[in-house]
Amino acid sequence: MSLTRTILLTLFISALAGTAAAAGDKGRGLEKSKVCQACHGEDGNLAVDDQTPILAGQYADYLIHALKDYRSGERVNAVMNGFAGDLSDQDIEDLAAWYSSQKGLTTPSLSE
Repeated sequence: MSLTRTILLTLFISALAGTAAAAGDKGRGLEKSKVCQACHGEDGNLAVDDQTPILAGQYADYLIHALKDYRSGERVNAVMNGFAGDLSDQDIEDLAAWYSSQKGLTTPSLSE
């Protein structure tokens, strides 16, 4: 293997490792979700009213985006703005990892 290929491969693997390290941790997400559980349930399948979304099975990227928007105030909800205001980026990634890994929302098949 040429030196150039070796360097490129090393850079590629390093980039992937950095991405994996930045990903959320489901275990920490479960711990951080204690306050969320009153409305969303431990696994994200509870909706206390028709305004409360089911979080289980949502895409992690969507959850991250929504929580960051609540935190910044770009997305307005009196309850969620208060809860998200104190979350770090890592907290948000951990919560997203937890809820997105839960069995919940599914895409209906075309045959249904």
